[in-house]
Amino acid sequence: MKTIKGMKFETLINEIDIATRVKEMVKKIAEDSKGKEIFVIGILKGSFVFLSDLLRLFYVHNIHPSLDFITVESYGSGKISSGKLKMLRDITTDIENKWVLIVDDILDTGRTLAFAKEYFQKKNPAYIKTCVFLDKPERRVNEFKADYVGFEIPDKFVVGYGMDYDNLFRELPYVAVILDEEK
Repeated sequence: MKTIKGMKFETLINEIDIATRVKEMVKKIAEDSKGKEIFVIGILKGSFVFLSDLLRLFYVHNIHPSLDFITVESYGSGKISSGKLKMLRDITTDIENKWVLIVDDILDTGRTLAFAKEYFQKKNPAYIKTCVFLDKPERRVNEFKADYVGFEIPDKFVVGYGMDYDNLFRELPYVAVILDEEK
């Protein structure tokens, strides 16, 4: 257990397990997209660390993707999704007839990825796949399933590896659960 900024954390997924799983995911994405030109769309802010690790390993498989980002907000500064999505930033590139990979940090209720996939489907890509670092199936409010999943986790609020609590703790190189807040 660690204490940072008055909050107690317990590591849920360590750095070694993360690195191993990301390599496995990149290998599978490479197999599925063989010979295709990949266009990656990262959902900010949470996915940036995971996406960076994916991108750095693509070269091993001779994949040189194009990249753009969107920002969709559903949490604000709390621990619970509001359920209301706001597109704060859209991509600036045409994805018509491209093999698209949408990358997010966590598949929770399913609203964000379902929203993004439906939104980009209207731009006529050749193919759309979704990739998430974490999956919390207990929280799903729809039937959405990601094509590539790093880890399935229980319904606990997690931070680290790009994920935050009120814009803090993204820098942690592991995934942790906040156990409590000291008063």
